Amino acid sequence: MKLVLRWTRGNSNAAEPAEPPSLLAAPAENPAAEAAVADGASGEPGIIGKLMLEATGASDPGCVRSNNEDYFMVERAIGLYLVADGMGGAQAGETASKLAAETVWEIVYQNAGSVTADTLVNAFEEANRRVLMTANANPEMEGMGTTLVAVVDTGQQLLIASVGDSRAYLYDAGVLQAITDDQTWVNEVGRRLGLSEEALKTHPMRHVLTMAVGVSQALRVNTYLLQPTPGMQILLCSDGLHGVASEEKLAETLGSDASLEEKCKRLIEAARQNGGPDNVTVVLLKTA
Repeated sequence: MKLVLRWTRGNSNAAEPAEPPSLLAAPAENPAAEAAVADGASGEPGIIGKLMLEATGASDPGCVRSNNEDYFMVERAIGLYLVADGMGGAQAGETASKLAAETVWEIVYQNAGSVTADTLVNAFEEANRRVLMTANANPEMEGMGTTLVAVVDTGQQLLIASVGDSRAYLYDAGVLQAITDDQTWVNEVGRRLGLSEEALKTHPMRHVLTMAVGVSQALRVNTYLLQPTPGMQILLCSDGLHGVASEEKLAETLGSDASLEEKCKRLIEAARQNGGPDNVTVVLLKTA
């Protein structure tokens, strides 16, 4: 279960990227071929993006939930890759994640070939506005929202943006590194209070987000810039993976000689073997 703490900080209109932890990047989004997205298809070879990227994605409801509120896109034609983890119950979570993803796709598509960090932030903000507007017009969807993490291939760099706790990881030269910062009570409050990692694992606020798309008018979008090198892998995932499978398992899987499709299957299976308490979604990219 995912909850949102309804407070914000910072400028909701800020478009400047956060200070990169090392190789990092900015945002992403898209509403394209729905059938292809649902099936995890990687789409047509890149038309806009000039980087040589292999990419695929997969999603699974997990072992506990009957419905899947996650949504992902692998849109190579416009260089867009994303994962959204919806919340809100009934059909609301599914609606929020799909609407947010499609809004980002729309704006990236309209700016194909000239997407910047500002473009990505604007896309996330428009997704936020549309999810809020849809919830306000439909009482049964009140309180719905979604996390969102996205990558855009500009042809020279990878722009990455995130809201909530869906993550982007970099795996390069045998080392796994988190690119994005979780917008959660645990990360933004608990750790700053000096609580131990063991205490945080069982803290009653451990499932609380401090930011999500569609929850409030103000939105903090974290952005990053990644300079690609040959052979690096980028993993986008919902907390159904990173909150369940260990980072050691993620690194072991990404470091194997398996295909990207097989790695996605193994990552999802790792979450399921640990109980699969939530929907599990993975998008995996590799540079040539």
